[in-house]
Amino acid sequence: MLAADEIAHRLGEVRERIARAAQRSSRSTDAICLILASKTQPADAVRAAYEAGARHFGENYVREAADKRAELADLRDATWHLIGHLQTNKTRLATRTFAIIQTVDSARLADAIAHAHPTPPMRVLIEVNLGGEPDKSGVGAGDAESLIEAARAKVEIIGLMTIPPHAESATGARNYFAKLRRLRDRLAARSGLALSELSMGMTEDFEVAIEEGATMVRVGRAIFGERPK
Repeated sequence: MLAADEIAHRLGEVRERIARAAQRSSRSTDAICLILASKTQPADAVRAAYEAGARHFGENYVREAADKRAELADLRDATWHLIGHLQTNKTRLATRTFAIIQTVDSARLADAIAHAHPTPPMRVLIEVNLGGEPDKSGVGAGDAESLIEAARAKVEIIGLMTIPPHAESATGARNYFAKLRRLRDRLAARSGLALSELSMGMTEDFEVAIEEGATMVRVGRAIFGERPK
């Protein structure tokens, strides 16, 4: 784990980069939520980031996140996001642990979430696999509309999320981010839902994602350093 002052310094640098990217795209920094991807990071690292001003944290694994959140129960205004794949048999624990589930990719999963957390409806994002990669979760772009229609009465769909295919440079992801924004615009118009959130961009490419309309960026390594083994 990095020292607390180093985590604070890195967090400040990332916030400055977000501000510059927002300025380049004539957007307000306030419109962009920085989510710290804290998978495998110890609770002390999360606490250090919290004490430096971070309030949103993203976890990939439900049990790890539940244990970490219990250890950090005093951080009452922290918001926890599930940014990893969710198995239906873990939905009950997930709905107790997270405020937002960003990785809904099937009507079956939406059903399970609604059963575990019927009221108020759980806030979710639809994960879209824009590259059609078989090793990644996410609904295909062509099936996103039907999933929204199947799930909208069961969960509160607030936007879309994607992880683009690996690219050698950040600019290689730009087309995918622009594609998600255009898809969101079409789906919002057809469904009547606001779909105001676009969760896209990580350490390697979050500035490009912001330029293409991201409202949530998921940054881990740039703040916490390499993940613990």
